[in-house]
Amino acid sequence: MITLIAFLVVLLSGLPIFSALLFAAVAFMFEFDLTFLFENTLPDQLYGALNKNGLLAIPLFMLVGELMNRGGLTEKLIMAAEVLVGRIKGGLAYVNLLTNAMASSILGSATAQISIMSSTMIPEMVQRGYRKDFSAAVTMAGGLLGPIFPPSMIMIIYGVIAYQPISSLFLAGILPGVFIVFLFALLIFIIGCFTELPRGDKIGFKEAIKRLANAILPGLIPIAVIMLILLGVTTPTEAGAIASLIAFILGAFIYKNIGIKDIGPILLNVGNSTATITILIASATVLGWALGFEGIPDMIIGALIGLTDSSFWFLMLVYAVVILLGMFLESISVMIVLLPILIPALGAYGIDPIHFGVMVTVATVIGVVTPPVGAGLFITMQNTRLKMSQVFYAFIPFLGILFVGMIVIALWPELSLWLPEVSKTWGGGK
Repeated sequence: MITLIAFLVVLLSGLPIFSALLFAAVAFMFEFDLTFLFENTLPDQLYGALNKNGLLAIPLFMLVGELMNRGGLTEKLIMAAEVLVGRIKGGLAYVNLLTNAMASSILGSATAQISIMSSTMIPEMVQRGYRKDFSAAVTMAGGLLGPIFPPSMIMIIYGVIAYQPISSLFLAGILPGVFIVFLFALLIFIIGCFTELPRGDKIGFKEAIKRLANAILPGLIPIAVIMLILLGVTTPTEAGAIASLIAFILGAFIYKNIGIKDIGPILLNVGNSTATITILIASATVLGWALGFEGIPDMIIGALIGLTDSSFWFLMLVYAVVILLGMFLESISVMIVLLPILIPALGAYGIDPIHFGVMVTVATVIGVVTPPVGAGLFITMQNTRLKMSQVFYAFIPFLGILFVGMIVIALWPELSLWLPEVSKTWGGGK
């Protein structure tokens, strides 16, 4: 009880989440007279939490995203997407969705993706005659794809905490991601049947060929990442390093949008973001270790099994808890706090940890766009000058169809597990 109070007091005080996690771990040790562990085991746990090769993928894929944006590569993907689907009714909404799907293979973060796309796609859609609230809703929905498609920061963290191969998690997110894109596109089509959505401008043949040609090299980056992992040629970390090199060469030498003066800010942004994530992982590992020392996870597993012996209802309960916490904590924090408690319960319900990783990833991103503290929601409000009620009300249909997708993913494990199994056949799974 003291641990929970300590955690909530520090969290509500406005201090960073890692402070709350570490303070709760220390309070737990005092409460259960485990202070003899301070001198040696506590530093070892902090060091051991970060001494994992899988974590190297985080700064590398963040670097890919920074280089793609600074190098103008993301813009070329947007222009190519407009060629593919821009002319149909509601075309720019589909362009928004398709661009987000492509960008998610670069950025891997819902908040970063919503920030970039809301500042570029929403003004363009409004200028073409789309309602501002609808444009905001489509952009937020597309931004949620960021952590689902590889590379995904959340999946990297899940793999490290749950001791699962990150390559398998990356591959497991692809088909569920495509399925969610289909559901969002279906919803846009249905909305278009009942409301008037504009058509895009006609793009000449030469211009269309030019745009598609310009997108070939940037488009090769996410394709290369996926294929290198799928075929087992590289680990995710190595794929991130290769993708970073390609993005730098394209941005600096081919398109000449990255200069010497840009390298410092790029590395500083990557360093700041990486430090934020890694201190969270280290502090949460200490708390999880302290709880495990006293057998708290086993007690929680027993309580869950007492509530239901159905794997489906267990997963629905997990969805509810993750979404609820996601309304108050950011996605990575939710993952770090819950996983040490939930992972041990999977065996009792016969749930594959890779499938579970995809489910938890999808559930955590909902918090990015839900009140009261959803970062993606506030970024969209800031970029559109709309009220929270206006943005969220327009987003409700997308949230509803996302819930449908989450239930399908829970009931259909093969959707997540097929590609990882194929990868093993081809020699992947590094």
